[in-house]
Amino acid sequence: MSESVRRRGRPSRRDGADGPGTRELILGAAREEFAERGYEKASVRGIAKAAGVDSALVHHYFGTKEQVFAASVEAALAPAFEAPDRLADGPLDSIGEQLTRFIFGVWENPVTRAPVLAVVRSAVNNEVAAGVFRRLVAAQLLARIGRRLDVPEQEAELRASLAAAQLVGTAMLRYVIKVEPLASVDAEVLVARLAPVVQGHLTGFGAGSS
Repeated sequence: MSESVRRRGRPSRRDGADGPGTRELILGAAREEFAERGYEKASVRGIAKAAGVDSALVHHYFGTKEQVFAASVEAALAPAFEAPDRLADGPLDSIGEQLTRFIFGVWENPVTRAPVLAVVRSAVNNEVAAGVFRRLVAAQLLARIGRRLDVPEQEAELRASLAAAQLVGTAMLRYVIKVEPLASVDAEVLVARLAPVVQGHLTGFGAGSS
């Protein structure tokens, strides 16, 4: 997001407690507001109040509510967005297990699970939030994974999307909907079952696949 888009007129000092760490403070308050109230009921005013600043400062740093949500999604999903970079130097024949293990590591860690869960719930319940989620995931996760695959661009995008669908779908059933036995089975069992399927989506099923 460009600086010119976010900084729509800097508020005066009396408008709120601007200073070092203010942006992060607002971002943290936004994640909590979206988690507790959902995208539709959350407001810039409520985020500002939770952060202890004026609404003008929220607009100053982020712009609209949609832009605040996009920033909170990006921050919450930062560990997942780092996955392709971490896997960039690894062997392609084990990328399925590496990616599956990494994604479940994000979900299994209570520190990273809470903000990711809040983002996913908002995306499920609101089309604007879903659009933001799709754009960020497509641009920062799927495209970067696809570039590792030695296949035409459209095929690479399809393979990366199918791999993501396998992991996101399982995560939804396990952590959001809490369908048994997915909700309580050991994560290592899921990694062992899903990794070969994710690998197949990314590099092809069977010896005859390209």
